[in-house]
Amino acid sequence: MFKRLSNLFRGFFGLFVSGIERKNPEALLEVETENLRKQIAQYNTGLTSHAALCERLMTQVRKQEIEQRDLRAKTTANLRAGNRDAAGQYAMRLQTVERELEENRKQLEQAEITYKELVRARDVAVTTAKAKIESLRSSISDMKMKRAMAELTEMASGMISTIGGSGDTLDRLQGMVESEREKASGRVRVAKDNLDMSHIHVKEAEQTALNEQALADFAAKEGIALDPSPVLNPSSSAPVKTMGPGAAEQN
Repeated sequence: MFKRLSNLFRGFFGLFVSGIERKNPEALLEVETENLRKQIAQYNTGLTSHAALCERLMTQVRKQEIEQRDLRAKTTANLRAGNRDAAGQYAMRLQTVERELEENRKQLEQAEITYKELVRARDVAVTTAKAKIESLRSSISDMKMKRAMAELTEMASGMISTIGGSGDTLDRLQGMVESEREKASGRVRVAKDNLDMSHIHVKEAEQTALNEQALADFAAKEGIALDPSPVLNPSSSAPVKTMGPGAAEQN
């Protein structure tokens, strides 16, 4: 029973974590990027140890090469001098050094090959991981953009549905506006029909006659010939009368 409850709890916890990861892919990607940095650092630590081994082998090989040349020279010199015992001892030491030197050279060569392979494997793994991370970043950006577009599209769809659902209200409102506009137009027409324009026309003719009389008086005082007003004298064929000093002579 406890095992089943434990499995159920782990299942719910796994679903909860998976939901968080789905909602926050950037955070998960940053965690994996940090893990990659740590793995690279650990890998480089191992490479450093291997490189140190290569350096020790190279140092040992150089020392043995020097010792080899020295022992060969001493063996040759003692042999030519007739010191066979000393020459034999140097020869035995030379054989040992040459055997160790050959072994160390093989180990150094193998170590160098292994180091280069490890470096190449690290570079390939890092390049692949970086490419995958960049691809994931691009995919996350594209996902966020498409998610935003989906939300906007859904919002627009909801707005269209809402506006379409309120079509009856808009039609009723339009009918009310049209009805009120027609009523206002009818009131304007009735008011215009009830307006007495005859009185206004009389007032307008009277004002025009007064204006013309004032203008004629001004012209007579100033001695200016004034054409007959079409209002006072509608006939266009009537002779032109002049006012002023020359008018008495004409009469």
